[in-house]
Amino acid sequence: MQVPHAATKALITGGTQGLGLAIAKQLLADGCRAIVLASRDETNGAAVAKELSKDGAHVKFVPVDMGDVDQVFAMVDAANDVMGGVNALVNCAATCDRGSILDTTPETWDRVMDVNARGAFFAIQRFAQLAIKAGHGGGIVNILSIVVHGGLPFLAPYAASKAALLNITKNSANTLAAHKIRVNGINVGWMDTPGEDATQRKWHGAGGDWLKVAEARMPFGQLVKPEHVAGQVGFFLGPLSGVVTGSTVDFDQQVVGVYPDTHD
Repeated sequence: MQVPHAATKALITGGTQGLGLAIAKQLLADGCRAIVLASRDETNGAAVAKELSKDGAHVKFVPVDMGDVDQVFAMVDAANDVMGGVNALVNCAATCDRGSILDTTPETWDRVMDVNARGAFFAIQRFAQLAIKAGHGGGIVNILSIVVHGGLPFLAPYAASKAALLNITKNSANTLAAHKIRVNGINVGWMDTPGEDATQRKWHGAGGDWLKVAEARMPFGQLVKPEHVAGQVGFFLGPLSGVVTGSTVDFDQQVVGVYPDTHD
């Protein structure tokens, strides 16, 4: 039986809930025994790490604000120290504060870009520096968004930050290939997570049935589920993806660039 992640030592940002947590569970199911979860959620973080630390797995929590580069560097260094090396990085942490081209404030722009693009950039940098120094390769997956193709009006800064991260994905993949470090990205569509539930209620006044209503409109009758994306992340980080690097996948049910058939 294949155990694709038996040698994986993973750092997952935004790892204490939603997609990040689903990725951690997927890696553990595939044999990973060393994971560091990083997020701002100090209250829940330690409890989640403890819950996942079973069957020989060692899961630790490190608090971090991805908008603070010093904390980002310290996070990667701590993961490296705790696990005796780190060879997998998942940039999952993000903020999605709303704003359009007409009303986004400079403060909102800076915060979204700092967390979603700048923080991820410097996490990749430190990860790569440590891997190269240790003389081993690695895998990186950046969680992007389908909005890199344009996005909704109220997601202007978020879309811009994810588009920046897409470029970072390809640029760093090219640079790091010589060091056997692969970098790939996933353009995730509208996803059913606790964070999305909170966002819908905070920004859009959604009621308790918003998910049911939204899913009824989807081609497959559901939003994207975290466990589905987690499987793609595990594939990209594992040996079965071979030499693939600099790749991005549109992980959604609505195909970009197509239009409804007008021939009745």
